[in-house]
Amino acid sequence: MKRVFVGMTGASGARYTLALVPVLVGAGIEVAFSMSDSAAKVLRLEEEIVVDAGEPDLEALFGKAAAGVQFFPQDMVEAPVSSGSFAVDASILCPLSMGTLGSIAAGTSANLIERAADVMLKEGRPLVLVPRETPLSLIHLENMVRVARAGAVVLPAAPAFYHHPTSIDDLVRHIVTKITDRLGIRLDLIQRWGER
Repeated sequence: MKRVFVGMTGASGARYTLALVPVLVGAGIEVAFSMSDSAAKVLRLEEEIVVDAGEPDLEALFGKAAAGVQFFPQDMVEAPVSSGSFAVDASILCPLSMGTLGSIAAGTSANLIERAADVMLKEGRPLVLVPRETPLSLIHLENMVRVARAGAVVLPAAPAFYHHPTSIDDLVRHIVTKITDRLGIRLDLIQRWGER
């Protein structure tokens, strides 16, 4: 795994992305990153981080890991990650809004984040979708089934408690570990089951 696209949409759970990207960069992976306007609003509301979705301060988001991140605005549909010929090994949409999920399920590709997901499906490359919503309507569930049938991994942001978390960061690391495991990136961020 050399290059991964991370798309951040407007669902609750901005902290997952803030933790995920530095972990990927720390594992030696180049990260191509894009965020929606709604994601910038969630960052402000949840984390009190104010960024311009079209030109965010990557260091404010990811600290020193920003050096390993290449940013593309969501309206930059000509970005390299919008083509199957560009070498992206996987894409992660985290957190994933139900609106973006619906667009991916419908194949509309109205922006770069949706297009990057569409490319992974058509090329048969790993696409990990991390929805953060509850409860789920029948429409949400049907869209999840549709993208799963197309080849995506639907990995809800539903942390476990068997590793005895003592902080929110522990819960976040559990989901980040689930994402990286799914991509074949073995990291020891949490105490795994059976390793106590």
